[in-house]
Amino acid sequence: MAGLFFSYSISVSLGLGKLNDKEFLNAMQNINREIQNIPFFICFFGTLIMLPITSFLHYKKTSFLLLLTATLFYSLGVFAVTVFVNVPLNNTLELFDLTSASNTSVRQMRNIFEDRWNFWNNIRSLSSLCSVFFHYFGLCL
Repeated sequence: MAGLFFSYSISVSLGLGKLNDKEFLNAMQNINREIQNIPFFICFFGTLIMLPITSFLHYKKTSFLLLLTATLFYSLGVFAVTVFVNVPLNNTLELFDLTSASNTSVRQMRNIFEDRWNFWNNIRSLSSLCSVFFHYFGLCL
């Protein structure tokens, strides 16, 4: 997941930022629809399931705190942010009808959506990278 969020932050967001308002919102609507697929869900929820299991299996080992930290970074900084921030923003955008919207309302929707979505995606990127870091070092002990 770290690779997905990080690469999105350093490339896709920058490219989308160069689009006009209507193109940007249309692209984001399509991306939000397409990301909902089986491979994504397996990775996204699989990580959420496997990290606590890994932590539990290392409960009495020196690696436990590192693995627990990895679990917390992912659970709070990736999963919770996705569920409570990014998905609601995506749902709001999905309900926005680009075909009948005025240029002013299109601009307003972009202003509401873009900076907030990108900020929280960057939080997911950093959190997932921290989770990978702590998980890796926890398993190396």
